[in-house]
Amino acid sequence: MRSLPIAVLLTALFSMAACSDRQSADSNQLTLAPANASFKNTDVTGLGYANDFALIDHHGKPRTLADFKGKAVVVFFGFMNCPDVCPTTMAEMASVMQQLGPQADRVQVLFITVDPERDTPELLAKYVPAFDPRFLGLTGDKAAIEKVAKEFRVFYQKIPGKEPGSYSMDHTAGSYVFDPQGRIRLFVRHGQGGEPIAQDLKVLLSGS
Repeated sequence: MRSLPIAVLLTALFSMAACSDRQSADSNQLTLAPANASFKNTDVTGLGYANDFALIDHHGKPRTLADFKGKAVVVFFGFMNCPDVCPTTMAEMASVMQQLGPQADRVQVLFITVDPERDTPELLAKYVPAFDPRFLGLTGDKAAIEKVAKEFRVFYQKIPGKEPGSYSMDHTAGSYVFDPQGRIRLFVRHGQGGEPIAQDLKVLLSGS
């Protein structure tokens, strides 16, 4: 898949494209992290967007961010037919859960599909929990996905394939992390391995 260029601003780092990394950010609405917080990933405390979502989980249950209050929440946008970034990220998060041990029960990983046309709840129910049974897949109709992607400033675009009717998706690669109080705190770059993510989640959980 082709790489999609994206501007690099200051504090937050965003990775873009389905199978390649680019860095970008919006620093205008960020505030400094609390003095006692030390993160390995990009601190986006006080970010003025990515506040909530209203989608359906892979069990057919309506979900918003408030449903997971009391847990650290990791939100990743992807699609099931992604050959690289998506399964790598999900496997990375499964490794994070293992590293967290008993604390993993206080973490919720959410996989939001950018391909609702193909990624039905039934298919998400097989794909997402295969990485960890606690993970949830989220979907919705086209308008709902467009709305949440706009709220999180996530880019996605259908790319026609070589065969008639086939396609893939270019999309933002990276994850948002919310603390147990429901406040957005971190942006996690793709492909760094599980250890720094696990360390940051431990910091967030210790402050709850």
